[in-house]
Amino acid sequence: MLRTLSIHDFVIVDAIELDLASGFTVFTGETGAGKSILIDALALALGGRGDASVVREGAARADITAEFSAGPDAAAWLAEHEFAGDDDAILLRRVIDNAGRSKGYINGIAATATQLRELGELLVDIHGQHAHQSLLKSDAQRLLLDSQAGLQEDARAVAAAWKAWRALARQREEIERDARNVLLERERLEWQVGELEKLAPRPGEWDEVNHEYSRLSHAATLIDGAQEALTAISDAEDDPMLARLSSLNQKLAKLADIDEALKPVLEVLEPARIQLQEAVYALNDYLGRLELDPRRLQEVEGRMGELHVAARKFHVEPDALPGELETLAAQLRQLADASDLDALKAQEEKLRLAYMAVAQKLSKARAKAGKALGAAVTTAMQDLSMAGGRFDVALNAGEPAAHGLEQVEFLVAGHAGTQPRPLAKVASGGELARISLAISVITSTATATPTLIFDEVDSGIGGGVAEVVGRLLRRLGQDRQVLCVTHLPQVASQANQHFQVSKRNAAGKTFSSIEPLEAPARIEEIARMLGGLEITATTRKHARELLAL
Repeated sequence: MLRTLSIHDFVIVDAIELDLASGFTVFTGETGAGKSILIDALALALGGRGDASVVREGAARADITAEFSAGPDAAAWLAEHEFAGDDDAILLRRVIDNAGRSKGYINGIAATATQLRELGELLVDIHGQHAHQSLLKSDAQRLLLDSQAGLQEDARAVAAAWKAWRALARQREEIERDARNVLLERERLEWQVGELEKLAPRPGEWDEVNHEYSRLSHAATLIDGAQEALTAISDAEDDPMLARLSSLNQKLAKLADIDEALKPVLEVLEPARIQLQEAVYALNDYLGRLELDPRRLQEVEGRMGELHVAARKFHVEPDALPGELETLAAQLRQLADASDLDALKAQEEKLRLAYMAVAQKLSKARAKAGKALGAAVTTAMQDLSMAGGRFDVALNAGEPAAHGLEQVEFLVAGHAGTQPRPLAKVASGGELARISLAISVITSTATATPTLIFDEVDSGIGGGVAEVVGRLLRRLGQDRQVLCVTHLPQVASQANQHFQVSKRNAAGKTFSSIEPLEAPARIEEIARMLGGLEITATTRKHARELLAL
């Protein structure tokens, strides 16, 4: 449930701190005092849309914080998304500055508006004052029925099956329409793939042939250079390097026996002699493997030419030819699979049957839920001065669609002896408001949401009906927290907790404030709601009677 609500610099609110209890709570006040602003502020903390216009004039930012106690569903969501706090409290905060920038927080951790909305749906269910208007739309009626019956997952499965079926159907239709173009494209790809498969380029081959060409084309130069180095080191007729260094080392070794101070010099020269000897071995090995091969050079030059020609033809670099072959082959396979109309039609029929299975399952569930909702609303109508009235949920067969196989339509008969007709055609404003309220109360009892908010959903009713409405909301408050913005004294008198919203002018600006009411202040507010600006002893007496009831 909602424990506290803190609002700062929101629209005409300077600063408001509310401590809320369980049960049935009402907010009352004169028109324009800002009663619905409280609901708007809470909706913002729950991830609703907001912009710079919500910031109080002259303020830097609007700041709304709502503290809830966590139920099991909300606690599980917090744990899954790593927002869990140290206790069962949930702290939602939303800040919007006068430039329109928004920040959200869950238990002090930065959160997105989407995360606030996801968590908010587990905490609060808001029924707005214009909810009855949406009841006139078929889509809204279907969504309400699915929500009441818990069929949202089934509806999403139907939408997903529809999407898959229609996507394949469109693909099949395009192929049938463009069969000639598909054939030409397939022939073009077959020729290109055939050309490249004949060439058979290998990954890394371009680098290999370039390296081999360089080596073969410079073979004579390489042989001459290597032989010259070998001769200078070990094969020269007059004093080669290796022989001179060996002779020098022998002389120094004898001298080092006389004076050990020469040993460091010897230790430096001896590794040099060993390295020269290693160079001789390596050069001999290199010369043994290197030879002039004009035929192989011609072969390599020919392969390079083939790769060059193919690269120009396919507008890629030579080293990209293997990848190009893979890409074109994949396109050809995809086109061959896609152009198999028989296989496509078989797959399309499979997806159609899958859609029909989940759609028919949803239709059965909707039919059952529609009967239950119709009976419940019909019962509620009897208490709301619509004796003999009836509410039905019709499922009109239609063409298969993303939402299922039927159109949901709410039908109502306002009096006994009349046939139910579409809600939009027969319900007056007052009847529509009462039916909307009945549906709101009934659908709310079907959910586990701990806090329910009714924002002037009782507009258009009065008298004894208003008293019934108040009792309905009070009864609903026995199981969960119910907050209601109302202008009806019969509803306000039924509340367990009562807040009065008022506005004042200061320094040329308008401010909204709120305070909890206890007797006798509550009697005065009920009397004001009954009699207007002039409160008489009679209206006070009537107010006391309402509260006593």
